[in-house]
Amino acid sequence: MTIAGSDSGGGAGIQADLRTFAAFGVFGCSAITAVTSQNPSVVNRIDPLPAESVACQITTVLEKIAIRTIKTGMLFNADIINAVCDTLEHKKIPLIVDPVMIATSGACLLEKAAIKVMLERLFSMASWITPNIPEAELITGVRINGRKAMITAALACAEKWNCGCILKGGHLRSKSGVAADIVCYEGNVYELCSPLVEDCKASHGTGCTLSAALAAAWALETPWEKALTMAKGFVYGSLAESVEIGDGIEAMYPPFESSWQAKAMLSKIEEI
Repeated sequence: MTIAGSDSGGGAGIQADLRTFAAFGVFGCSAITAVTSQNPSVVNRIDPLPAESVACQITTVLEKIAIRTIKTGMLFNADIINAVCDTLEHKKIPLIVDPVMIATSGACLLEKAAIKVMLERLFSMASWITPNIPEAELITGVRINGRKAMITAALACAEKWNCGCILKGGHLRSKSGVAADIVCYEGNVYELCSPLVEDCKASHGTGCTLSAALAAAWALETPWEKALTMAKGFVYGSLAESVEIGDGIEAMYPPFESSWQAKAMLSKIEEI
């Protein structure tokens, strides 16, 4: 189940999540938190749903459907976050939190007043959190300008909220031809890598896709190491096989072949 905003352009949010679930062969359900008017370049409008509506969507799904994993994306305001937490706090369902704060286009997707609620309530319920570098800097106060700082911030997140953390490294320019994330899980630190897709024009929705792929793999009861590499490989494949959706505009799209599953590697970092 995905709890997130609707992206009218189809590249991120609910649309990307459900497309990813389908590619993994799992049945996807949703609770929509907001309706956005956007395309890959701009967010023109955000219309949040009432918190009661979001809570009702979640409870109605859970009444009849055996949900194995839940992921959150754009939640937008404190009322919605509190409603999500109130609804899920007694449910023993793995929760993957993508702390969506800023869109690729630069638009703010989380009100400032909601940040404290997200950190104090939602993160405490998470099995995994998947911040990008700007989000991790805001969350931890660590200035991230390289691999060592990524490790410091990821460890801080994992230890503070007692969960797994994937710190996505896409905002750092890679000179090695590798897209590398830092993973902290059960006190250990790992590097999660895939090939870098050169000259890619389809970065919109990468974070949503990664967390949705991880949720889908988790729902399939995949061991955590393989779930991570499958999710990372799926993002690589979706970027490598992007489709043109407008004049000079490309979007991620699920790869047609299963070869993406072998396109990512998880390796333990022994020295920190």
